[in-house]
Amino acid sequence: MKRKIYDELVNWKNNSNGKTALLVEGARRIGKSYIVEEFAKNNYKSYILIDFSKVSKEVIDLFDNYLDNLDYLFTYVSNYYGVELFNRESLIIFDEVQFCPRARSGIKHFVKDGRYDFIETGSLISIKKNVEGILIPSEEEILEMYPMDYEEFCWAMGNNMIMDFIRDCYNKKKPLGDLMHRKAMDYFKEYMIVGGMPQAVLEYSTSRNFQNVDKIKRSILNLYRNDIRKYAGEINLKVEKIYDTIPSQLQRHEKKFNINSLDENLRYRNFEGAFYWLSDAKIINIAYNTTEPSVGLGQRIGKNSLKCYMGDTGLLLSMTFNEKSLIEEEVYKRILFDDFSFNAGMILENIVAQALVASGNKLYFFSKNNREDSSLTMEIDFLIMSNNITSKKNIIPIEVKSSKRYTYVSLNKLIKKYKDYLDTPIILHTKDLKKENGILYLPIYMAGIL
Repeated sequence: MKRKIYDELVNWKNNSNGKTALLVEGARRIGKSYIVEEFAKNNYKSYILIDFSKVSKEVIDLFDNYLDNLDYLFTYVSNYYGVELFNRESLIIFDEVQFCPRARSGIKHFVKDGRYDFIETGSLISIKKNVEGILIPSEEEILEMYPMDYEEFCWAMGNNMIMDFIRDCYNKKKPLGDLMHRKAMDYFKEYMIVGGMPQAVLEYSTSRNFQNVDKIKRSILNLYRNDIRKYAGEINLKVEKIYDTIPSQLQRHEKKFNINSLDENLRYRNFEGAFYWLSDAKIINIAYNTTEPSVGLGQRIGKNSLKCYMGDTGLLLSMTFNEKSLIEEEVYKRILFDDFSFNAGMILENIVAQALVASGNKLYFFSKNNREDSSLTMEIDFLIMSNNITSKKNIIPIEVKSSKRYTYVSLNKLIKKYKDYLDTPIILHTKDLKKENGILYLPIYMAGIL
């Protein structure tokens, strides 16, 4: 299936010309190995893929013993895999490189040698035990990979044009019209259910069977759970507690993660490492509360106040069914027929978080409670920075609305108090684009363009 990251791989090859290696980092099962191998097949005379998650100890030992003798190392690897290597025309892939930190440390020597190109893939790249005792190479470029976005999903469904039309309407700030909006929303509702994990998308593109898709998603959720138990070490119980309660936390009105629900005697600092582990594994996306939305959003954040979103919304949906014992088929029907009465607010907010992260935005929200002055009490779902940085008007507030009728009291309060610092406020909803009273109303499927 077509992935946008493929073009970035081509750009790296053309621009780097062997002067850097590339690390493709992302969650498990998002298609890192597949897309890198497809790139290798199409752009090199030969390639070798070394999968460190299942390679023999004999190969691992090569990187422990022969980093000072690259002639021997390359000769051995070439013969072991039965692949001839060609000077400046071959690529060596270190798949799941976190399982062989010495190979990652050796990138400095491989790049300096200059004979071949190198791409690493992995998850849990920054976990302490995966970097302990090694020198992180400065010759390494890092490329983040995410689950398939809405546009990639549309490509997989056979529609290569609809997102170009959506993007054009966004740029011109004009509505799509009833027919095209309905078509775009139909794709989006399917995307909400299926999610962006390539294996699930592939299954849906061929069978159009949600139950088959759900089995795949549940197998991925179980894989993540097993990874937690296997690799999270002494904090695995804390990590699993957070992982298990994400759906119930997002069903809260404010959607902020309540640490006390895990253990009333503990505070955020007791779970900080567990949140970091899940974030590093790309299983979750964390949004922090910015305490004063009038300066750079990352400069004033309350680290004890956060929201914890699943990295893929399709996986969140399957987790939620498990927790609430809902009949999947009934919920799928509700989504497809625009009945969001089952608390779809958390699903839409999660998919917006997923889209914003994939577009290169860091996640922030604004939550303030003032018992003495209700005009200062407000909840804003997301804040992002404008592309055009000036002394003021840099911050874009975003509210996500799932119901057909809604109010935006908090947004009005924010505009009144911080108007000098705000760019055009945005409401993401299930209706078509419009601009009214200084607010830009965008259909939810435009979230990835912001």
